[in-house]
Amino acid sequence: MATEVKAETKSGADSSSHVRPISYQPPEKGWVSYLPSSWVPYVQLTRLTPGAGLWLIIFPHVFGVLHAAILRGSPPADTLRITGILLGGCLFLSNAIHIWNDVVDAPLDAQIPRTATRPIPRGAVSRQAAVFFTATQAIAGLAFFLPLGWESFLWSIPGIAFHAWYPFAKRVTYYPQVSLGLALALGVLTGEVAMGWDPLQEYQNRPEVAASVLSLLLAITLWPVIYDTVYAHEDVEEDMKVGIKSMAVLYYGCAKPLLWKLVAVMTGLLGVSGYLVNLGASYYVVSVATSGAILGVMLDRVRLNDADSCDWWFLIEFWFVGGAITGGLLGEYALRL
Repeated sequence: MATEVKAETKSGADSSSHVRPISYQPPEKGWVSYLPSSWVPYVQLTRLTPGAGLWLIIFPHVFGVLHAAILRGSPPADTLRITGILLGGCLFLSNAIHIWNDVVDAPLDAQIPRTATRPIPRGAVSRQAAVFFTATQAIAGLAFFLPLGWESFLWSIPGIAFHAWYPFAKRVTYYPQVSLGLALALGVLTGEVAMGWDPLQEYQNRPEVAASVLSLLLAITLWPVIYDTVYAHEDVEEDMKVGIKSMAVLYYGCAKPLLWKLVAVMTGLLGVSGYLVNLGASYYVVSVATSGAILGVMLDRVRLNDADSCDWWFLIEFWFVGGAITGGLLGEYALRL
């Protein structure tokens, strides 16, 4: 397959459509521009701006909380309290995850025009300082899970392990997006457990609920696989040159047929999740049909050989699909109060 990829590179689109040389410019607008200059590289490491990096972590946890709240009939006060705690934990864990990714990827980032201006490659933060910063954020994030009980704390560890592995996965497999998908989707399980759901007990006593959670988890696993494969096309030709592996590299020139299939499976799994626990029309219309339609529009319109198109559609799809799944679950929860 690697040979096929190289052949496609020679005969494919002009590589200049992907190469976008960028020189570093300090932020001139937004809240980061008001910070002391010595703080800016550390904020950039955390991806707090723009906010998509943080919400990659938050959305799956919120899906799990709302799904469990619907089935348990949880009062709004409890749902809000647990959501607030998880949001705090997600903030610090997101920081740790993104910093760690930059620590591991720094030698590769230095070779890619779009990422060469990140804080570590440009020399604004040392790798040693970044590792220490990662540790402080990880400890703070895990501390938020302790008030939710040891079960939530323990069930968060597999997701963290997959996140830690993700930057290494790019070096050994063409499917790092699957690792990312599992890492993010396990937030669904953390949210469910935080609301009092016991996976082992539910599997024995209410297998349909366990199957619904599993279907939701698998659907949310596929979601990052889809959007990160699109996003990875931004740097696909540079990635080939430096040896970074991804589904964008493996399926270069023929990714869309696969992505259409993944969208169909994801949409089906969302529907199965709702069917197993008798969710209502608001869930099917908003969470299932709308999110599937948005993903379909993205695949129809995105130009995978245009880096700017990939970036724009990734952001549009991410916010609208995340909002649609949240909105459908929230509507279902509100109707059952």
